[in-house]
Amino acid sequence: MEKVCVLGAGSWGSALALVLADKGIEVEMWTRSEEQALEISSTGVNSDYLPEIKFPKNLKVTTDIEKAVNGGEKIISAVPSQAFRSVCRQIKPYINKGQVIINVAKGIEKGTGLRLSEVFKEEFPENCFVVLSGPSHAEEVARKIPTTVVVASEDLNIAEDVQDMFMTPEFRVYTNRDIIGVELGGAFKNIIAFGAGICDGMGYGDNTKAALITRGIAEISRLGVEMGAQLATFSGLSGIGDLIVTCTSMHSRNRRAGILVGEGKSIDEALEEVKMVVEGVTATEVGHELAQKFAIEVPITNAIYSIIDEGKDPKTVGIALMMRQKKHEVEELIKVK
Repeated sequence: MEKVCVLGAGSWGSALALVLADKGIEVEMWTRSEEQALEISSTGVNSDYLPEIKFPKNLKVTTDIEKAVNGGEKIISAVPSQAFRSVCRQIKPYINKGQVIINVAKGIEKGTGLRLSEVFKEEFPENCFVVLSGPSHAEEVARKIPTTVVVASEDLNIAEDVQDMFMTPEFRVYTNRDIIGVELGGAFKNIIAFGAGICDGMGYGDNTKAALITRGIAEISRLGVEMGAQLATFSGLSGIGDLIVTCTSMHSRNRRAGILVGEGKSIDEALEEVKMVVEGVTATEVGHELAQKFAIEVPITNAIYSIIDEGKDPKTVGIALMMRQKKHEVEELIKVK
């Protein structure tokens, strides 16, 4: 029986660990927190993230990162995107060339603008990398609510191996060769979800949200294709699928933080109240920078950036967004390379 290591005991890492443990796979989950490790080991409950779920006995937890990764055929990284490089460097002394890293965080490294697969290649040039993404709230996956995701890798055989490892009657997995598109869809949807929350906090309705989702995927696609992704990927699970679920659900921390900003709270107050990492804040900063670098028009991203980083009034920004120069709807996508 293979052993799988999960780095990170937050909601998503815990949910995926549960999927595997329920299949009889030996899972060892690493956390920095001694208190969290003690609670899970003694009670079988992760009260901070999945308080209503009981962990099976074959799901172990440790604060010893060397012990966690030692002997694991596959290592799932479920740490926040901005901590990814740091954790890679922590595990580097204990990793061998045959181990496969599966990243499940959705983000782009701040400061470098690198996708996490690019960060990984800098740290582990000889190991295989897989990204898992798609519309998948941890709270629902842990409760075995039917969910579909996608795994992407440059090596399709490795992607299919990971697909087989995760597949259950409640957790369906597709494969995709377009690792760039899968990563960018997962990262940039957090920007639009934050904006959707702002609209909800301001009391706007379904019309507004439908417009935001539709025009949001258009600008994600424009920027993504310019960065090397395939256009079709953004019509799939890691594109429009993830965008829909993150913009509409209260499970979404990005939407929840946006709601608080739309209600009049500062960005710092919103982040303090959500109490979890809100990837959309960093994603907005990075997306804004990348759009400038590649000279791609991203009006929604720029609008959200002006609210988060420049402190502009959401209502004023929304009016300016609506009153931009008139355009055709489809021709800009046709022009995408």
